[in-house]
Amino acid sequence: MNSRSMPSSARAARLKPSQIREVAELGMTLPDVTPLWFGESAWPTGEIAVQAAISALSGGDHFYQPNSGKISFRNAICQYLESWYEQPFERSRITVTASGMQGLALTAQALIDPGDQVVCIEPAWPNMAECFQIAGADIRTLALDIVDDQWTLDLDHLISLITPSTKALVINSPSNPTGWVMPAADQASLLEHCRKTGTWIVADDVYARLYRHGPVAPGFLALATPDDRLISVSSFSKAWSMTGWRLGWITAPAELEATFAMLTEFNIAGPSGIIQQAGERMIIDGESEVELLTQRLQAGYAQVEACLEAIPTVRFVRPEGAFYCFFAVDGMSDSVSFAKTLLHDAKVGLAPGRAFGPAGEGYLRLCYAQPSSTLEPALERLRRALTR
Repeated sequence: MNSRSMPSSARAARLKPSQIREVAELGMTLPDVTPLWFGESAWPTGEIAVQAAISALSGGDHFYQPNSGKISFRNAICQYLESWYEQPFERSRITVTASGMQGLALTAQALIDPGDQVVCIEPAWPNMAECFQIAGADIRTLALDIVDDQWTLDLDHLISLITPSTKALVINSPSNPTGWVMPAADQASLLEHCRKTGTWIVADDVYARLYRHGPVAPGFLALATPDDRLISVSSFSKAWSMTGWRLGWITAPAELEATFAMLTEFNIAGPSGIIQQAGERMIIDGESEVELLTQRLQAGYAQVEACLEAIPTVRFVRPEGAFYCFFAVDGMSDSVSFAKTLLHDAKVGLAPGRAFGPAGEGYLRLCYAQPSSTLEPALERLRRALTR
């Protein structure tokens, strides 16, 4: 029996490979391609986390951890959240996860039964809706619009889609790939409506600290009570440049603490103590690392904005957060093929818009979390290719 005929579950058979990965794996076989396809910064993790991990390793932190995470780490996360959202947070609301992705997967497992209706906003990171589909959700989508050269959500339309039959609404703000940020007033209106319908809000907050207009983006955590049906998923990957460490956390009502602990036990039994100690030190002492990254991102964004706005064939829409530019190209109808062509013509690797759902077709995503020495030549090659 060959591998193609090996049996698998219907759930596994339905999965589709990542089109971002499809472009990236081709680009990795070609010489001199500048990779701007993945969502991670070019800078390594700061020494605060590295030294904490070394100390934990040499100190013998080699054993199983509590399913919900180290108590000291969870307490540190509570203090961190209180400093930004001006609300009290109890440790019972915090579950440590092995990445934001795992946080979303655990949330889907905790909330969703087959056939449950879930509403998602597009364009969106494909993994977000996919983990809810794997759990059996019936996904409904609403696309962002562009109004006055800004990504905009039709709040009235969204509210009309959310009924007592809607189990969960998944919102990523700041958004990957668009950089859209949901205003606080809209969040308040949406939260009030979801209270009436009994709908869970799942907030993907992994880019919360990468907001172009302040140190933290508007968040549901600043508005919700501890008992609201709100689950926030956060990650150390983006703001703290810790993608490879695989560390994050869930903030949820305390009544879900035991549920998440059991799901963690049956998935990976929790991140290692070494990684958790690194995260704890970073969240306590690493604010300078976040500030340094945001300064670097401001410089990178300025370069990309200047380049893309000057290309006649490009429709540039300013992002409000995250570290991407999601731009349209005149005449492009197949973003996957176009991204592959750019690998050869411009030696630049971008993520195809189609990977982010049907609403993303016609666009390309560029991650600008790179030093000027990388962006400058890559943007010049991209400019020449798109001008042609």
